[in-house]
Amino acid sequence: MIISASRRTDIPAFYSEWFMNRLKDGYVLARNPMNHAQVSKIELSPETVDCIVFWTKDAKNIMDKLCLMDELGYPYYFQFTLTPYGKDIELYLRDKEEIISTFIELSQKIGIHKVLWRYDPIILNTDLTVEYHLERFENLCGRLSGHTRICTISFVDMYGKLMKSVKNRLLREITQEEMRKLASGFSRISRSFGIELRACCESLDLSGFGIRRASCIDKATVEEICGCSLDVKPDANQRKGCGCIQSIDIGAYNTCRNGCVYCYANYSYPAVITNSLKHNPKADILIGAVNQDEKITLKKMQSYKNYNYSFFREECKQ
Repeated sequence: MIISASRRTDIPAFYSEWFMNRLKDGYVLARNPMNHAQVSKIELSPETVDCIVFWTKDAKNIMDKLCLMDELGYPYYFQFTLTPYGKDIELYLRDKEEIISTFIELSQKIGIHKVLWRYDPIILNTDLTVEYHLERFENLCGRLSGHTRICTISFVDMYGKLMKSVKNRLLREITQEEMRKLASGFSRISRSFGIELRACCESLDLSGFGIRRASCIDKATVEEICGCSLDVKPDANQRKGCGCIQSIDIGAYNTCRNGCVYCYANYSYPAVITNSLKHNPKADILIGAVNQDEKITLKKMQSYKNYNYSFFREECKQ
């Protein structure tokens, strides 16, 4: 199986100690975000976990733990979001120069193929113009060239909870003409720096600009990292247009303290603070505890590794 850690919160930035304790204990408890009373117990043995996908805006706090993950035998890679926004958009992130240095250090530590860059989401407003993005994207490509092979982009989705930010003029709807101009420029720039550009869950076809659809939890990437062919299906639980394969997410909503105004995983920052105070690094669940009257269901999971595919057979058994 593949562990997503996590689309719902930034585990590397805020909960890395807890995560490592879960690996050491060999299991984790996770609540169904749609049904609070439904709790699953998920085995985390190296024999069952084919790969761990980390999602983060700042990997600093997990860097010193990666050697232990290697020793325990867990394959992993990072989806690392790095954008050119200030603290009006991403309120509580460290200085971006420091985060760029962390990105480069992480790539040097674990390998270029294990650090995938996300320029996501693309936001436009009075100050964040198409020209601004083209300039900043080129600058970041120059800084990150040689430290990542793939960059995934997406345009901000205008769902209901962002209306306050729209009213405050922090973001606005992006036209298809603007999307095409950005896609054309980004494609040209990324190619010049040897970075492959992909687009995540975009209804607009960008293939004419040489931009393929992204699969953030990508079968080929996971196979390369774990050194084995996988028998795994697409993830039917993701939104339309998503190319990701099946994974189990162990995070929780309303727990990420980055404070990004475009975040879909937080409903209110006061709720984030309240939940964060309920976190115990030694607990078997990310937030709070499981009550005695709540039922814990053992989730039957298994490795997706295909031992019959001859090209990977020896690597799979190692």
